[in-house]
Amino acid sequence: MPVMVSARSLWLLALGAGAACFLQGCSESGGESAPESIKGTEDLMSQKAHGTCVGPPQNPLRWGADYETADRINCFNRHYAEWSGSYQSTGFPDALAAADAAGDMITFYDSITGKPLFIAPKSRSWNDFDRESTSHGWPSFRDEEVVQENVRVLPDGEVVSVDGTHLGHNLPDGKGNRYCINLVSVAGMPPTDR
Repeated sequence: MPVMVSARSLWLLALGAGAACFLQGCSESGGESAPESIKGTEDLMSQKAHGTCVGPPQNPLRWGADYETADRINCFNRHYAEWSGSYQSTGFPDALAAADAAGDMITFYDSITGKPLFIAPKSRSWNDFDRESTSHGWPSFRDEEVVQENVRVLPDGEVVSVDGTHLGHNLPDGKGNRYCINLVSVAGMPPTDR
């Protein structure tokens, strides 16, 4: 199944994070504006056992996220995204509603390694998270929601895991850094204790 993105999203990705940031009214590129503690270098995305990843995606993935899309987007891709709004055709909206009703946060795990990458919502409501994600077409996280030991932002704004999983892009807006992340990249299962 081909990866589909909206024409506007593809155009913004083709321009690069810096140009997209400029068009959206922010003053820095996604790489420049990221906190120093999560700035990474290109060597994180060197070739590994499975593309840029240490191995293939977990199977199954949470929320019914598509395995083939996860493999392609996470491990053999540096620029493209799952199609806009695709996360809404998974079980994620139901999980979000259940977490909201229970007053819980959700931890989002790397689809390859199972390491925690984001914990949401922090400093905002699920309604705010959902509204922002729906508006942009992909789950959108903020600085407070980043698990800093496992996430890096490269100089061009690409967001990756410390293990080489492509996650998405940092596209800052008037509220600060906005990490626009593919659901297939953060639909992993938590690691099990052995």
